[in-house]
Amino acid sequence: MASSASWTHPWPPVFDENSRVLVLGSFPSPASRASGFYYGHPQNAFWATLAQVLGTSQPDATPDARRAYLLAHNIACWDVLHACTIVGASDASIRDPEPNLFRPILDASCIETIFANGRTATDLFNRLCASEAGCTATYLPSTSPANRARQALPSFIVAWGEFARVATGYSVIDSRDA
Repeated sequence: MASSASWTHPWPPVFDENSRVLVLGSFPSPASRASGFYYGHPQNAFWATLAQVLGTSQPDATPDARRAYLLAHNIACWDVLHACTIVGASDASIRDPEPNLFRPILDASCIETIFANGRTATDLFNRLCASEAGCTATYLPSTSPANRARQALPSFIVAWGEFARVATGYSVIDSRDA
């Protein structure tokens, strides 16, 4: 069994002045930290889900390609927590959470909506960051490998399709196709 460890977030946020949405995880998993970028676990459905709802191919699995993909689609990406104590990738084990500051990103971009990937990220943001950010986060069903059953439901793609609509300004998928 893995033991808990204290970690500090290893990367800056991905965003630019054209970013329209911000998608947040809770904190990078060990696989993401090893890959050097967000959603680096090969079983995480994040990149496949984005490609599906944006009507594109998935980016190459390199930090540079994934960063360019996010920015090309007006998507900012970060995590709620700057630091925490966590066991492996278990969000349920998070202790001593230290939130990131979001106002500087929001002030330097066109971000209209903050989406949180999963219940833990949503709850952490709304509890620890909403006051500083001046808004709450909208829940998206998790792309984590632990959420495979939910990912098979039509409501999963419908929710992520709304994310794509806000990011691009138009609906990319037809919810009847979900």
